[in-house]
Amino acid sequence: MANKIVAAVKAAGVVGAGGAGFPTHIKIDNAAEVVIANGAECEPLLRAHRHLMAGESEQIIHGLKAVMTTTGASQGYIALKAKYVTAIKNLETVLARLGEQNIQLFFLPDFYPAGDEHVLVHEVTGRIIPEGGIPLNVGAVVCNVETLFNIAQAVSGIPVTTKYVTVTGAVRKPVTIKVPVGTKASELIAAAGGPTVNDYVIIDGGPMMGKIVSENAPVTKTTSGLIVLPRNNPLVTQKNLSWQVITNHAKAACCSCRACTDCCPRYLLGHSLEPHRIMQAVGNGFTGNLTTITRVFLCSECGACETFGCTMGLSPRRVNAELKRLLIQSGVKNPHRAVPAGVRAGREYRRIPAKRLVSRLGLTAYDVEAPLSREKWEPAEVRLPLIQHIGAATVPVVKAGDAVKAGDLIAITPAGVVGANVHASITGTVYAIEDFITIRTEK
Repeated sequence: MANKIVAAVKAAGVVGAGGAGFPTHIKIDNAAEVVIANGAECEPLLRAHRHLMAGESEQIIHGLKAVMTTTGASQGYIALKAKYVTAIKNLETVLARLGEQNIQLFFLPDFYPAGDEHVLVHEVTGRIIPEGGIPLNVGAVVCNVETLFNIAQAVSGIPVTTKYVTVTGAVRKPVTIKVPVGTKASELIAAAGGPTVNDYVIIDGGPMMGKIVSENAPVTKTTSGLIVLPRNNPLVTQKNLSWQVITNHAKAACCSCRACTDCCPRYLLGHSLEPHRIMQAVGNGFTGNLTTITRVFLCSECGACETFGCTMGLSPRRVNAELKRLLIQSGVKNPHRAVPAGVRAGREYRRIPAKRLVSRLGLTAYDVEAPLSREKWEPAEVRLPLIQHIGAATVPVVKAGDAVKAGDLIAITPAGVVGANVHASITGTVYAIEDFITIRTEK
């Protein structure tokens, strides 16, 4: 049974729906003691996963049970915030009806980043993942709740062709929509009533870790939200800063106050990452202890340091990300594998309250409901990237002019590499193949 589930998940092209898009069939093909469904949805403004937990409770539980089967785990948890009242009620009802004894709900406080895998595993199990490690190192597997929904679908032979996306920010009617993968961002913004400002940018993901994209950017298997913000919003300005400006600011303004370190989730878990020391190294012209610099590998890039910690408007996260990229480019690997003896003293008092974070980001006006739309979305065109996951690009098995139906396999993972299959998300004709496959309907 376990092998059949893994094969079905691979065939369906399931990837991590709430993060970097790691192919799920690889993650679940391992032994573990516990499986955690990640329903934290800790990025501010996003609403899709709480709607999914409320509306597809049974499918999520079936997906969780499937992963418990493949991993041999004896215990499953659905970790979600206590404020998700409707989701909790519906999940409890289904668990009671199914008589599940080995799956429990775990209620999280409303803090950021509750959904970070390292943070979540510690909150639920009390275990600390080693530096540079993954949940499997402490006997756990973590799957996003939408990933679990997709796993349940895969077991029934249904591939990943749709995505739940919250469209919010400076739009007239914030909404959460289920759309075909590959739908243009501009179409989702139109579905939310259009922008309320003339000059705006679009963030794919949450305000903390999301990336600025164009109106033509397609929804991918990892898109959880599209946030419209005025171009002059301070958060947008911060995301658009160049590397030169960031380093110049670090050299000129960092006072080594260590506020960035004191709110760093990984530091608080006992890891040796200290962002203020890395900023010191930048200020000193990258001289000093290489061990300090290589600790950038321990950074999750959650952004807590720059948006909540630093009072000088600096960006330790961007510094860490760029140094990490340069080190990898130079062939340097993460040398840090320590196992923390325990969390830092006072950690529970340093967790970042979600409401305070929203206020600090200047997004309180946009922290509103985004109700789930039941409207069936049928775009006239989709653009499906050949890479929507960690790993190698998929290889098209169709050509321009081919007729395809929604759910048809259109690109496969080459043998022997990490990847995830891609399926047609609408019925139509293949129009073009580049680094994505464009499908158009006959409307």
